[in-house]
Amino acid sequence: MHRERVSENVFWFQSEVYAQVTAGVVAGPQWAVVIDTLALPDETLGMREFIEHELGVPVRYVVNTHYHADHAWGNCFFPGATILAHTRCRELLVERGVPSLESVRKQNPALRQVKIVLPHLTFDSGELNLRVGKKNLTIILAPGHSEDGIAVLVEEDRVLFAGDAFMPLPYVVDGDIDEIAASIKKIGRMGLENIVQGHGDIILRGEIDAAVRENLTYVTNLKKYTKAAARRKAVEDPAETISIEESGKSRVYLGGLAEQLHRRNVQTLVRKARNG
Repeated sequence: MHRERVSENVFWFQSEVYAQVTAGVVAGPQWAVVIDTLALPDETLGMREFIEHELGVPVRYVVNTHYHADHAWGNCFFPGATILAHTRCRELLVERGVPSLESVRKQNPALRQVKIVLPHLTFDSGELNLRVGKKNLTIILAPGHSEDGIAVLVEEDRVLFAGDAFMPLPYVVDGDIDEIAASIKKIGRMGLENIVQGHGDIILRGEIDAAVRENLTYVTNLKKYTKAAARRKAVEDPAETISIEESGKSRVYLGGLAEQLHRRNVQTLVRKARNG
């Protein structure tokens, strides 16, 4: 697991095992806030070890930016913490998370110690605010990757933990392409110093404008090309004819995983367009 200090008392963690998924912590003098958990128990427990022993504080809050396993299934490793999330995140963990965990636990021994811990405090409009030492955290809505997406802004440092609303390649299979475009535009207007993506590396201030433009170009092209493909009667896989490069991205992102995510985007959007 990679770890990096982003600003004073703000840290970033990145998995070396699964899809470069990220998490964060903002620490105060008495307690800390964790933003997302990591995909595997050992990595989430490594985060907790760092917070409790290196930073010397307990975790009081865990924020889930959305319900997906690689961001929320580690809640159980922070006993006693209050879990914050979108209202829909709690519902989706019940509807999809619990049965999904039951299924994969049989195949993956590493997940046998995992259990779903549902959010205790939720919201679905406006924003939430937390004060952590000298830091003010503003939790905002950021849908598109999934309907329950939220993001966490560290106000004083202008650091945004964007969850999967911002990734090296926008991924909308479980979300909505128009909503993710709106979230990306919103993020681009926030005057940020850093964007901590839900997967991939931290985006620095001088890189933000270009990253926003590239993501919006990809989303625009993806929407245009998949609509055109949906109108054609050809039976070939549309993912074979709409390449990631012509859509404005590189297949090398996320250690090569971007190509697979792009294919799923294309197939999902063409199917939705054909089904009306």
